[in-house]
Parts: sequence; structure tokens; C-alpha cells
Amino acid sequence: MAEGTDRPLHHLVDDSPLSDPVLVIGLEGWVDAGYGAGAAVAHLLENGETTLVATFDADVLVDHRSRRPVMHLAEGVNTGLTWPSIELRRSRDLDDRDILVLTGTEPDVRWRAFTAEVVDLAVRLGVRLVVGLGAYPAPVPHNRPVRLATTATDAELAERAGEVRTTIDVPAGVGAAIEERCAAIHLPAVGLWAQVPHYAAGMPYPEASATLLEGLARVAGLRLDAAELHEAARTHRERLDDLVATNIEHTRMVHTLETAYDAEREDQGAGAFAPAVGEELAAEVERFLRDLETGGGDTPGGS
Repeated sequence: MAEGTDRPLHHLVDDSPLSDPVLVIGLEGWVDAGYGAGAAVAHLLENGETTLVATFDADVLVDHRSRRPVMHLAEGVNTGLTWPSIELRRSRDLDDRDILVLTGTEPDVRWRAFTAEVVDLAVRLGVRLVVGLGAYPAPVPHNRPVRLATTATDAELAERAGEVRTTIDVPAGVGAAIEERCAAIHLPAVGLWAQVPHYAAGMPYPEASATLLEGLARVAGLRLDAAELHEAARTHRERLDDLVATNIEHTRMVHTLETAYDAEREDQGAGAFAPAVGEELAAEVERFLRDLETGGGDTPGGS
């Protein structure tokens, strides 16, 4: 039980023995450009059997006025509500290694108590590494590989986990608080953050999800199948290529981003990534993909 609370914030459902599990933090509520982390977590949970390990008290942790339950109506009849939840689920990789996934809604309150109980539970279950997943919009082109930025409990882990290691002050999600708590007890923890093109951050970006899964596999010594996400990414990139090609201004903008990206990769200047204006392109991409979903547009940019 977390210090200073009257009752535990979690209920352990299954305490079956685990073999050197990795804990993946996949809570919703903080920045997730292109639904990169959300789709990666969904892929982990949907590709294979999962079991419920623990639940957290969402009535205490979640403000239901900001994260309202969903009411299900059938011909005007209220058939029930789906409430926000926070769960710890057990999954496995292709070699049957244990993966614990903390999924659901990021708490609105009591972060210190929540993070204490998450980390205490991780220690109880024998977790060897904690990995948070996220994605953020960045001035990068869609026709270059997605890069991973890192946060970590030590420099060696940060260097091993991703390409981008930055010195900056930014608002934190609860994953950062969990990471800090892990550092206090010397439990290795790392955050993997996919950089999503800022002009494509408002719709699913499957390459970010695939890259996050590959980063998780690399840093945690797991074997995960991201083939389905890579196939979706190829289709998505072709659609973006077609869209960009229809407008010379968009083509120039993407070319500028390509040049900056390549210079950064070649260490030709730490300040290569200057913010680029892409609101018009982002709006057209969103409209294009909406048309594809509704069958209302046969050509890129059609409305």
C-alpha cells in the first residue's frame, strides 16, 4: 500500500509466478502523436492471449468529468456504460517471455501514490525493466525512418535505447513520474518516444508504432512481430507521397525537412531541426484520409 493512503489503489487479481518480466507503460492521456504508442500497445495486447494481473481504482484516480464514461444506446435504450479503467495485463513475446502492460487512462490525481504502488507492484512481480512508450509531433519528413527519443534512469540506458537524447525542460506525463520512482529504487526504466511528422500527427501513423515495438524489443531483449504495422506504414507512406506531390509548396516543405533530417543524421549541426510550418498540409492530409475512410475521395487531396 502506498504511503499516506487509507487503502491500496490497486487490487491484485493474479499473482502467478512470472519469469523476468518487462513492464510496459502504455497509459492514455498524454501526448501520443499519430496514435503511435496507443497502436503499439494495442498490438501487444491483441496479438496473443492476455490475462488480467491487477486493476487500479479509477473511481479514486480519474476525474469522470474530464474523462467521461461512454454510454451505449440501442434504439434509444441505455444498455450500459463503459467506464475509464486502469489495468495491468500479462502478455508474452514470440519466445514466450513475460510482458506486463499497464494500460488504460492516465490518472488525473494522486500521481505520487499511484506511481509508488505501480513500482512497488513491479518489484513484487519481479520486473527487470520498465519501458514507457510515447510519440510526439516533430519537424521530420514522412519519407525517412522514424527516430526514437529517449528518457531514462541512467545515461547508458538512454544511449542504448534511441537516437535522440536531448537536454530540455518539458511537461511530464505520469510515465515520467513512474520513471523517477524507478530511479529512486535503482530499477532500470526508459521512455521511448517516436518522432511523428508534425503535419501527419493528427491521424494514425503506423510507422511510429512499428518503430516503438522494435525499440521495445531491442532494449528489453524481446522478440515481437511488427510486420502488420510495417505493411500499414508502407500503404500510409504511399498515400502521403501522393498527397504531397499534388502541391509544390508541400513538396518544398518536405524537401526542407529531408535536408534537415539528413544533416542531423550526419551530425552536421545540432540545430538542424528548426520548426516548419505545415498546418495547410496537415489539414489536407486529415481531409484526404477522412475521404478514404468514407469512400468520398478517389484521388489525393480530393474533398
